[in-house]
Amino acid sequence: MNAVEYIEQNLHPDGLQAFTIRNETAQDEQAREALLDRAMGEGRRRKSSEKLRRGRLPAQGLAFVARGNDGALLGTVRLWDIQSGHDASRKSVRALLLGPLAVEPTLKGHGIGAALMRHATAEAARLGHGAILLVGDPEYYARFGFDGTKTAGLAMPGPVERHRFLALELKAGHLDGAHGLLTAKGKRSSAIRILPVAMRFSR
Repeated sequence: MNAVEYIEQNLHPDGLQAFTIRNETAQDEQAREALLDRAMGEGRRRKSSEKLRRGRLPAQGLAFVARGNDGALLGTVRLWDIQSGHDASRKSVRALLLGPLAVEPTLKGHGIGAALMRHATAEAARLGHGAILLVGDPEYYARFGFDGTKTAGLAMPGPVERHRFLALELKAGHLDGAHGLLTAKGKRSSAIRILPVAMRFSR
């Protein structure tokens, strides 16, 4: 099942107004940053996860935005290439870091965040990635399959509440024995060129 089929069969947000999920482009950057400030505040730049994102590009094909019929940016999510420590044989374990996930504050609870999450995880699986890690609310992210069972041996490059350090394996056993510090592995920032892909949903 490809990502489009997965989403069409599993996402049916309630409501009347349609929104579109598509790949982020360079033209989305200003609106995206303003949305993140509204949704998360300026303190978002001091989070441990930001140390793995700063000065890097998102993983290829894994940065998405949600837009309303009027073109307004309603939500955003990005995934980033990281090394999640080493396995028992000292081999590097590659993975993705998800975040930040943000939705226009006035539209929380309308299914936009869930649509972005399921689209992002489905696309990551389709592209062959082995696992996704994040720091977030375990009650929220459990619905997408994330938990803390595979992060016990891993550490963020800064303070983190352990119960919020979560992972989802896209390939069974990908994080078995993974231990050590998460490090950034994404390409350094320059011009971003992401081909547009669009899908429509109702909320």
